[in-house]
Amino acid sequence: MDYGFTTAAYVVAAILFILSLGGLSGQESAKRAVWYGMAGMALAVTATLIGPGAGLWALSLVLVLAGGTIGWVVANRVQMTEMPQLVAAMHSLVGLAAVFVGFNADIELGRVLGMDSVARQALDGFAAVLAKKDAVEVSILRVEVFLGVFIGAVTFTGSVVAFGKLAGKVDTTAKKLPGGHFLNAAAAIGAVVLGVMYFNEAGIWTLALMTLLAFFIGYHLIMGIGGADMPVVVSMLNSYSGWAAAAIGFSLGNDLLIVVGALVGSSGAILSYIMCKAMNRSFISVILGGFGGTTGPAMEIAGEQIAIDTEGVAAALNDADSVIIIPGYGMAVAQAQQSVSELTRKLRARGKTVRFAIHPVAGRLPGHMNVLLAEAKVPYDIVLEMDEINEDFPTTDVAIVIGSNDIVNPAAQEDPNSPIAGMPVLECWKAKQVFVSKRGQGTGYSGIENPLFYKDNTRMFYGDAKKSLDALLPLID
Repeated sequence: MDYGFTTAAYVVAAILFILSLGGLSGQESAKRAVWYGMAGMALAVTATLIGPGAGLWALSLVLVLAGGTIGWVVANRVQMTEMPQLVAAMHSLVGLAAVFVGFNADIELGRVLGMDSVARQALDGFAAVLAKKDAVEVSILRVEVFLGVFIGAVTFTGSVVAFGKLAGKVDTTAKKLPGGHFLNAAAAIGAVVLGVMYFNEAGIWTLALMTLLAFFIGYHLIMGIGGADMPVVVSMLNSYSGWAAAAIGFSLGNDLLIVVGALVGSSGAILSYIMCKAMNRSFISVILGGFGGTTGPAMEIAGEQIAIDTEGVAAALNDADSVIIIPGYGMAVAQAQQSVSELTRKLRARGKTVRFAIHPVAGRLPGHMNVLLAEAKVPYDIVLEMDEINEDFPTTDVAIVIGSNDIVNPAAQEDPNSPIAGMPVLECWKAKQVFVSKRGQGTGYSGIENPLFYKDNTRMFYGDAKKSLDALLPLID
């Protein structure tokens, strides 16, 4: 197969990826956008397998079948509640692939440079591409390989730690080794020094040592970020994986890999910036592992949490004219979205105004709540972003918080020493009545106490969200 077909296929695939990315910005176009992405990837893989330099067909088919089978099994087993950690795991694989490809490119470059001109004439595939490079192009290749391996290594260990935190296997509090940011800076400076040495042909050992430093940077950066910032971290690692792919695309001379990597890298960076802005976080601070922090002890909370039973919640809802529901990760854990959808249907059937308030970082993945509500067939037009609905709480009869903590925490506005101080939150406490569906009196994923639970107009609706809502449904008349 000649280069013309491969180039044309890559152009079509790139267009499909752009259409996919654009379509994912809207709920109604998202399903079509996913099909665009699937078609683009299928075309890209096919064009690569049958394009110039293709070979090792048996091994390629085995790897494609094995990878496809594993992906199919994982996709069917993973629940929506586990999607954030799955995404983090996928990012780690992209980073590790970039590391392996980078080392392979360096080894192959060394082999080609060690050949005489006659032997180089018989080369094919990637080796033939390397054989045609002059001294300047070889130097540029070394830079590309170095950057690809460095970003890939940071992405790999960072994503592994993010997976551990999201899955509850690693402590979600921000932790740093003694020396904190100095260690990160020293490792980064060491990597730069090794990069200069590698560029000047000091040997593959410089690449290997830099990889170890990058592994440490990725680990230490993400360990230094607390649970409240994990949605931003997932988006940020998505960006890193894209830049790693783009750098390796330059090394391999693969135009599509460059385009796709740039799309993923830039979109992930933009999303991370938007989310940081929504949380009143410094983008640079999060990237560098959480510079800054609290300046003193947290504000003391007076009062007690007052519980309410199912009948009390039902009576309030039956009397209410307007209701705002605030979903969070607890709804996902309990798989209560269908029950929430049924409650919404029953309330609207009685002529009540029911809307959903979605915080930009609700859940542990950007758009997590939107996906769950769409899965439960909640109408798009009643699902509103924080900026669209926050001013309506004072005129709302009932606000129902389902498994949320940080995004409805008044401490963000009232306590300058809170870890989430300054973060825009859903001001549900301004509603006439607030019901919080929560398993128990714990502080939640990020470990931050919430004064909302102690306010005079708040009642705690304890229990598993799905069971609590299922018990509530027959009482809505």
